[in-house]
This record gives sequence, structure tokens and C-alpha cells, in this order.
Amino acid sequence: MLLPQIKQPSDLKGMSHDDLALLSAEIRQFLIEKLSATGGHLAPNLGVVELTVALHYCYNSPKDKMIFDVGHQAYVHKVLTGRMDRFDTLRQQNGLCGFVKRNESEHDVWEAGHSSTSLSAAMGMALARDLKGEDNQVIPIIGDGALTGGMAFEALNHIGHEQRKMMVVLNDNEMSIAPNVGAMHKYLSKIRSDRHYLKAKDDVEGMLKKIPAIGDRLAKSASWIKDSVKYMMVPGVLFEELGFKYLGPIDGHDIPQLIEAFKQADNVDGPVLVHVLTTKGKGYQPAEADSHKWHGISPYKIESGQVLKAVGKPMYTEIFGQTLVELAKEDKRIVAVTPAMPTGSGLIPFSKAYPDRMIDVGIAEQHAATMCAALAMEGLKPVYAVYSTFMQRAYDQIVHDICRHNANVMFAIDRAGFVGPDGETHQGVYDVAFMRHIPNIVLMMPKDENELRHMMKTALDYNEGPIAYRYPRNNVVGVPLDEVLVPIPIGTWEQLRPAEGYAIIASGSMVQLAEEAAEVIKREGINTGVINARFLKPLDEQMLRDLAVRGTKLIVLEETSQAGSMGSAVLEFYAEQGIHDVQVHLMGIPDRFIEHGSIKEQREEVGLTVENVCNELRKMVVQSSYGMSKTRFPS
Repeated sequence: MLLPQIKQPSDLKGMSHDDLALLSAEIRQFLIEKLSATGGHLAPNLGVVELTVALHYCYNSPKDKMIFDVGHQAYVHKVLTGRMDRFDTLRQQNGLCGFVKRNESEHDVWEAGHSSTSLSAAMGMALARDLKGEDNQVIPIIGDGALTGGMAFEALNHIGHEQRKMMVVLNDNEMSIAPNVGAMHKYLSKIRSDRHYLKAKDDVEGMLKKIPAIGDRLAKSASWIKDSVKYMMVPGVLFEELGFKYLGPIDGHDIPQLIEAFKQADNVDGPVLVHVLTTKGKGYQPAEADSHKWHGISPYKIESGQVLKAVGKPMYTEIFGQTLVELAKEDKRIVAVTPAMPTGSGLIPFSKAYPDRMIDVGIAEQHAATMCAALAMEGLKPVYAVYSTFMQRAYDQIVHDICRHNANVMFAIDRAGFVGPDGETHQGVYDVAFMRHIPNIVLMMPKDENELRHMMKTALDYNEGPIAYRYPRNNVVGVPLDEVLVPIPIGTWEQLRPAEGYAIIASGSMVQLAEEAAEVIKREGINTGVINARFLKPLDEQMLRDLAVRGTKLIVLEETSQAGSMGSAVLEFYAEQGIHDVQVHLMGIPDRFIEHGSIKEQREEVGLTVENVCNELRKMVVQSSYGMSKTRFPS
């Protein structure tokens, strides 16, 4: 066994090519075994085993900067940099992060849970290197899926202009999370399918060299002849036109080929793009057969590939997808838009039922938002289905192109709240704070799956501007579903338990927690109201006034950032109304990033538990002994 001998990347240096191939096979088996217990991003990492081994063989991390785009393709990198013994803790609280993590290892030089950032980071590191007079290599490893992101093109343009020394590794597996879309995908596919142009270029060079006396000089000087062959064989030669030396395509599972390509790249003074072809899920038949499903996977049985998911209630995402199909049957204006997440956003049933009305733009959240604004202006009903964490990438477009135009775009914001093992880069806890202050937008969050369906109908019938419904990465509550959907009056809350001196104003999944806490504290003689704050904007101002007049002491309970979200909105309302003696306690997520673990553990970490809510109510009861007066409205 070679793998147990690898404690750090330098341990690879003396190995033969055959040993590196054997080591790669052992790493692949190691990942298959470990992830069968923990789950994680299996298919992306199986595809980059040889590539990562070859990179660490050729270069000296951490002096040489390896920048993994997104980071979910960095498990092999973690294995080779001394973290193999911790893989049993992958994506668990206080365990290994599922992405690159700077505080885990000196070899993790850049961390990201969102794609298309590696090239910009590499440009920054190359500039810093040159300004400091250092000589290290900078190596961003970016997937072809990430090249659908506009930020990657911005960086390519700048890198090509600056001509700093850098080796870009394009890991081309024809996939991001879902199958890739767009012109870049077609362009790379053309290169994949026609590998003869490189041989043709070499043949031209060899023919020129055979000319007596002047052959060598002619071959060196007649680069335009060689390049013309490329232009004939591969239209555009995009990367070379952008200022890169292009090498490839290279078999990403052939270690000698990879090592030779990297040696060639090292001889180039400016930026080089090494085009590597890999197979996502390589070496594990179920993952190779369906790399889409196995991109991120729950624990599974190795022999059969059976995923060990607990049988239970569906996810909110499934309810969204089913309901959208129902609504689209009745309203042909509905168009679904997603940034490379058709499966994760629950849109596969919609894409099958209405393929012409399903638009996957690739990893291009900004483009998707502006396009939705234009669709709405032309009389359609775009549904922008997007994870909360990815939607924040389109903040400017939401402000400038959607809300400023008052475009009737419907946002379906998935993964709202804690997301569990994906951790801090994916927590959906900021969208309320950054959206509610934008004029014209309406924000909703349902307490259960039935209310989500009615909110979708509310959004469809709403014609006065942008409107959003957000829902968590949870299984549904399990309530019956109404067949007939009716719109909910905008800005109205629902009182689930009458307030008798104390009330919990809760949104989304926190409503269930509030009801549990109210039931527990009732045994102590404390009767607490529960209010379903289903509209985060606008607030139910009349209910807030009524609560203040009655002197009700309030807890605002939300699984969002405490700064700037619904609790802030409630306090702002009372301040604007001149109501200064109402007692409001905020319970949300504190001003720090919450790392990976289970959703239950993440809630416990920030105090969003029944026990903590009850403790806050008990404190309020004690404080009430000081005899706070009932609220008086200004005249």
C-alpha cells in the first residue's frame, strides 16, 4: 500500500510514474469507501485523482499556489496534504470541511463555495508574486462548468492582457453540477471531438524543418503558418486569441501525459491554459453512469450504489417543483429560469412537462436576473429558481434591473436558512437582510408546505412588481395539501395562538419551533401567543400596532441574520411610529459565519432551540415585574 506512506506532497517526489498510477487507484478506492459513510462530492473528486496527483508531483505546495475552483473537487488535495486520517469527519461539525478551508491547512490557499472565482484569485496572487519579486507558480484549476460564469471571462480577459506567468488547468468533464449548457460548452466539445488539429500543426512544423538549409529557421519564424492550421481545424482558437498559450487536449487520467504537459507549460513566460479531459465519477460505475446524481451524494452502499436515504416526507424543493407544474398548466406565461441547478431546484418535472419554458443559463446568476426582468417586461411570468446563497451573486441586478424597473419577477429562493454540511459558504441566511431594504419587492416565507403552495399562487396573481417566496432545505411538515390554491392578502400575518402578554413572531420553519416552545412554557402557566409572520415585507403593521397597544412583550424568532432581517424591520416600524416602550427581543443568527454540521447542530450553536426560546420567555416574565406601562401612541 502506497497511500499510508503519503503524509505530505513532498512524499510523491521520488515515485515512479507507475507508482503514481497505483497511488491514484488507492486514492480512488479510499474516497469511494469513506464517502459511502459520510456522503459528499464523490463524482467531481473521482474525476480529478490523477490530475491532482500529477500537480502535486510537479509542483511544490504551498509555495506554488493551487487554487481549486469551488473547492468540491479538492478531496484528493486534502488526502495528499496530510488530512487523510480525518476523512471520517468530512462535512461534520468540527470535522473536515467539504470545501477548501484556509484554517485547515497551509496548502489551502483559496477557499470558495461559489464557482468561477479561481481565475480572479490567481490573477491577484500572480500580481502579488511579481510585486514582491517571488518566483512561485500560480495554478488555478477550473472546471468547464465554471467557465459559464461571467466572472471567469472577466478574469480571462485581464490575465490575457497582463501576460503574467500562470498555468490555468481547465478540467473539462462536460459537467458542472448538471450537464453544461451554452456556447462555451459547444466550443469545448468541438475541441474534444476533433483532436487531430494538434497533430496537423506538428506535421506542418515537421514538414517545414525538412526544407534543406533554411528549414529550422523557417519553422521557427513561420508561426503564422502553424497557427493557420489551428484556425482551420478549430474555429476561433478562443484561448490563444485571449492571450493564452493553449496546450491540449490532454488525457486527464494519463499521468505521464499530464506531467509532460506541465513541463511544457513551465517553459512559457506568460499565461498557459492546459486543457485536461477527465471523466466525472471515474472508477466507480454508478458515478460514471450518472455523474449528475453522484455530484453530491448521501451515504450509499458501495457494492450496489444504493443511496441510503431515510424514507420520509418530501423536501420543500419537491413541493415547489410539483406545484409549479400545476400552475404552469393553467398559465402559459410561466417560464422557469435556473442558474445551472435544474435538479437541485426541483425543476426536472417542469423541464419534462414544458421543455420550451425551461431555461438553464449555466452558472450565471447575474445574467439570469436581468433576463428575468426583461421576460417580465414582455408580459411573461418568470420564476427565478435559485439557492439563497447563489442569489446573492446577483444583488446588483436585483436592485438595478428588477426592483428599480418594478419588474414582475417571481423569486423561488431555495435553501433559505441553515443548509447543514455545505456550511458557511452556502448558508441561506442573508437574503432577507439584503432584499427587504430594496423598494418595490415583496418577501414571503411559509410555515409549511401547504402555505408554500398558496404563496406560489399569491406570487402568480401578483402583478405589481417583484415578489419572492423563500423555503428551507428541510423535509416538509407533513400537513394536508389543499387542491384549490388561493392568494394570501399581501402583508397579512396569521395568529396561531392568542397573545396573553407574550408573543413569538416567527417566520418559516421557526413557526413550528415557536409553537413547541409555547406548548412547553404553557405548563409553567405562561400563555404565549404565536404569530406566523408569513410576510417579511411588507409587515403586518396593524397587527404590530395591536400588539403594542396591548403591551404584549415580543420575541422575533427567525433563521436569518439577526442584523438587518425581520427583527430589525419590527424595531424600525416601532421607531417610525414613535412607539418606544414596546419590549422586543430578537432571536436570530449572530454576526458571524456558521460552519458545517447538521442543521440541528447549527441551530443549537446559535440558540435557535425550544429550550432557549423558553428561557427568553422566562426572563421576560421576570422583567415584567418592574411594571412596564402599556404603550401610548403619539397624538
